[in-house]
Amino acid sequence: MGSKEPKPRKPRGHAGQGTVYWDEAKGCYRGEISLGTTPSGKRRRPVAYGRTKDEVLDALRDLREEHETGIRPSPGYTVADTVNDWLKRGLKARSTATVTKYHSLAANNVIPQLGKAKLRELTADDVDDWLDERAEHLATASLKQCLDLLRRSITHAQRRNKVLRNVAELVKEVPEGRAGRPSKALNLEQARAILSTAQGRRLHAYLVLSLLTGVRTEEARELTWSHVHLDPPAGPPHVAVWHSVRKGGDTKTKKSRRTLALPPRVVAALRAHREAQEAEQEAAGKRWPDTDLVFRTRTGEKLDVNNVRRDFQAIVRAAGVEGSWTPRELRHSFVSLMSANGAHLEDIARLVGHSSTNTTELVYRKELHPVIMEGVDIMGDLFAE
Repeated sequence: MGSKEPKPRKPRGHAGQGTVYWDEAKGCYRGEISLGTTPSGKRRRPVAYGRTKDEVLDALRDLREEHETGIRPSPGYTVADTVNDWLKRGLKARSTATVTKYHSLAANNVIPQLGKAKLRELTADDVDDWLDERAEHLATASLKQCLDLLRRSITHAQRRNKVLRNVAELVKEVPEGRAGRPSKALNLEQARAILSTAQGRRLHAYLVLSLLTGVRTEEARELTWSHVHLDPPAGPPHVAVWHSVRKGGDTKTKKSRRTLALPPRVVAALRAHREAQEAEQEAAGKRWPDTDLVFRTRTGEKLDVNNVRRDFQAIVRAAGVEGSWTPRELRHSFVSLMSANGAHLEDIARLVGHSSTNTTELVYRKELHPVIMEGVDIMGDLFAE
């Protein structure tokens, strides 16, 4: 009797690494690894395929890590799924403005470029390449926000056992993006022209207050009459800036909560504004919202950023001031005009509600024009002819 030819045995792998061998039927390498048993007692032995042994060994190692950490990433879970899950579940405590910002960044700068990639296959090099491409279209600050969005999205996926590690955390720097829109300030002639043109318009008091006191546009929109003291029993007319449109109504920082004396022109503008608003309220009757807001629409509703921007830009055009201007640049103009007329940096920082002069110097470095005067009188007297 002829002896049977022995059946080739599968090569044995190293302990814990699995077994890799050539699969003639599929024309590629096949790997298997033992990962214990299922709750029903059946052996759990997943399979991986690849063109090289190293490729299969890498796949088996990933399977073992996923098993040991309890993570079961879906092979079809994409970056778009990751970002959309975070947008849906990770922004519940954020303001409407923040939610809108992140949705816009995701829709325009993350999902179209990275969305189709499988999350488990995304690499740090992919993230670097994406940032380099976006740098041709976005400012550096926007690039940082996009990377932050991706990091937060993947962290959210990690917490739900959808991926083992956050490759976006491996990218520590963003490339330099396009130059952003530089801030600018109105000169005295331009500022006077805008206030003169605004006379008699709904936004007049808003612009006078913003330009002559330096309040943030978000603080002005949230201002209530209970915090405006045009006829105080003691001291000068003043306004208490304690709220803003930020989440929870808080100001940007604790130092931003400040009480500002009002110049006569602001007092006059607010008086006229209150009289006009009382007439509108009387005409509206019960339809007038009971919110005590200083600045409202014609129907008494709260002003939003688009209302203010649209009306302000119409006034700027009517005043003949060239260029594109936004309401926030009234604050820049306040700093510039104060600095140009001898105000000390410390005083400007307190007026605009900054926590330190460092913040003022950083944010408004182009608007500050300090002239050091301390030595002029002393040295002038010493060397007088």
